[in-house]
This record gives sequence, structure tokens and C-alpha cells, in this order.
Amino acid sequence: MKPPESPAPSTPPAPPADYRLLLPEGWFRILLDPDQRDKSVDALVERQFRGIDNAPHLKEELRGDLRRRAAKAYRSGGIELYLSLQAVGPFTIPASLLVTLAPLRHAEPLPPEDLARALAEDAGDEDAGTPVPEVGVEELAAGTAVRVRRLASQPGGAAPGAAGAPGAPGGDHASVSVEYHLPVPGTTAYLLLTFSTPLEPIADAMAGLFDAIAGSLTWTE
Repeated sequence: MKPPESPAPSTPPAPPADYRLLLPEGWFRILLDPDQRDKSVDALVERQFRGIDNAPHLKEELRGDLRRRAAKAYRSGGIELYLSLQAVGPFTIPASLLVTLAPLRHAEPLPPEDLARALAEDAGDEDAGTPVPEVGVEELAAGTAVRVRRLASQPGGAAPGAAGAPGAPGGDHASVSVEYHLPVPGTTAYLLLTFSTPLEPIADAMAGLFDAIAGSLTWTE
């Protein structure tokens, strides 16, 4: 009797060529590659100061700040930086999304469940005054992902307003970030989406928006 044949090994998926995200109207993309970074920043600054000719100092201050943020994000592995320009009256709703490619030093892909366990073990100690992040595993259209929601204290200062306009004064406040760690098919790398906003009083609403953006991600060939 002929022994049963072993099942053929499954072919691993081919790595995607790119990804696609759906962003709400009013979000601006800054490309972080050094050859494109300054052009993206300049386009954003000109957009924000369109029709404003009497604030050259504020304009250059914003340009310098954005260039520093973009350069720092690129050094950390950032691919793209999205900034919210959505406005309510004279104020801009401050929020950002940093997309980072995070290669992992593993011979085999690290399962999201294992990554979630490691992130939870490294979480802060609430008894020591550090808010413990919420860590969980979720199913998205792009695959199984690890979601981490954090709350971090920020020093006092002006809350961000519209570019070229003063922000609302305030004391110490908390910023909210939501991270999505998505395994890149056919690789050992993760795509990291890091959303952030200083608007802690409406954290749940902002987190819902971040979740919707992350859920829109699809891989492209």
C-alpha cells in the first residue's frame, strides 16, 4: 500500500509593493525622504499661511519646526508623516500620524500575539505614576494587528491652534497616542502606525477616528 503523500508546503505570500490609507479631508502628507522632505514642508507652510502676509516670523518658525520633526521621524525609520489640518472655527484640531517600517531581528515572522504579550510586559507601572497602556490584538482588513493606546503627561504650555494664530493657554495636560503594529505579509517586518493628539478631553472620539484610519489600510501589489 502506497503511503499517503505529505501535503505540499504552502507558498509564503509575496511582500506587498506598497500600502494605501484613507485619510479624512484636512490631513496633509509630508514625505520624509530627504529628497522630498523640504518640498512637502514648504507646500504645507504655504497652504497654512495663504493670504497671511504680516506674520513672516511665525511662518519661518513653523517651517523650521516641521523640518525638525520630519528629520527626527525619518531618523527613526519614518516613511510618511500626516498632520491634521481639520479646523473647528479658527482652531486646527491637532493630530498626527507617523508611518514607520520596523524590521524585526527574527528569522521567522513574529506572531502579533507574541508581540502584544511582549509590549504588555514592558508596559508602565500605574503604581509608579506611569499610566499603563491598553494592549490588544485586533483583526483589520490588512491582517491581524496589535493595538496600543497610551496616555502621556505633557508639560504646560499653549495648546496648538491654527498655524499663524496663538493657541489656547493651558497647564499640564495629557496627550493620547494609538499605535497599530501590522505584520507586513511575506516579511519579518511590521508597519507601525502611530497616531497622536494632545486633546485628551476628547480622547475617545479621536481614538475612534484613528481606529477608522488604521482599518482602512490595504496592501497593494
